[in-house]
Amino acid sequence: MQRSEIIAPGTVWLVGAGPGDPDLLTRKAERLLAAADIVFHDALVGPGILSLVREDCERVSVGKRSGRHSKSQESINALLVAAARSGKRVVRLKGGDPSIFGRSAEEIDHCRQHGIAVHICPGITAASAGAASGLVSLTLRGQARKLVSVTAHSCGDDAAAEHDWAALMQGGTTLAIYMGRAAAGRIARELLASGCGADMPVMLVANASLPNERIIYGRLDALAFLVRTIGNDDPTVLLIGAAVARPRERSDKKERVQLSLE
Repeated sequence: MQRSEIIAPGTVWLVGAGPGDPDLLTRKAERLLAAADIVFHDALVGPGILSLVREDCERVSVGKRSGRHSKSQESINALLVAAARSGKRVVRLKGGDPSIFGRSAEEIDHCRQHGIAVHICPGITAASAGAASGLVSLTLRGQARKLVSVTAHSCGDDAAAEHDWAALMQGGTTLAIYMGRAAAGRIARELLASGCGADMPVMLVANASLPNERIIYGRLDALAFLVRTIGNDDPTVLLIGAAVARPRERSDKKERVQLSLE
């Protein structure tokens, strides 16, 4: 297939790089990377994925990580438009899924305002990858009928104040918290104060899908301690709710329920 059939010159594609494992890229994402003239990538996109880019493709790190941005969002927007206007096939490569806390709307709006065609290629988000690695389901019949994804992006403990935690956890919820490590202590206190049990299961996944992945199971009342065992530079998603208990613990609970019914 010709490169122009994948990406027309002067076009921008926002491509989801997934959680990090190159094998978890979509086939379409791989084709887009192979066709690009220039790739603007986040800091969390690793060498395994960047190796799929052609050797003559220009690679530009825009280096966005929590608290450390090498480029402002406005600068990134301008770079995308400038590259497309020069006739290049442009890929904006984002960790996870571009439409989940990826600020894709700002880049799409900026491109459209300047007459640039823009498209999205979705990717696997960290919560899905983490759940798969931990052999848990993000929903669980009878216990977790709702999945809620939130971000605690603001720096420091005050980030937890952004949400109504009691409302988020109503009705059997699995809560996926992105960029929540710094606010974990406050999040735990807010959830406990809203009526969540101290023994509510939590699951922390650092570096989801990568060789240095770490999965930590625990209880809500220990969340503040658990996050301290993870490095500050390790991207981490916090999963909270009945569905993310250790698989064996869920089996034991189901068995106890069956015995009590008998």
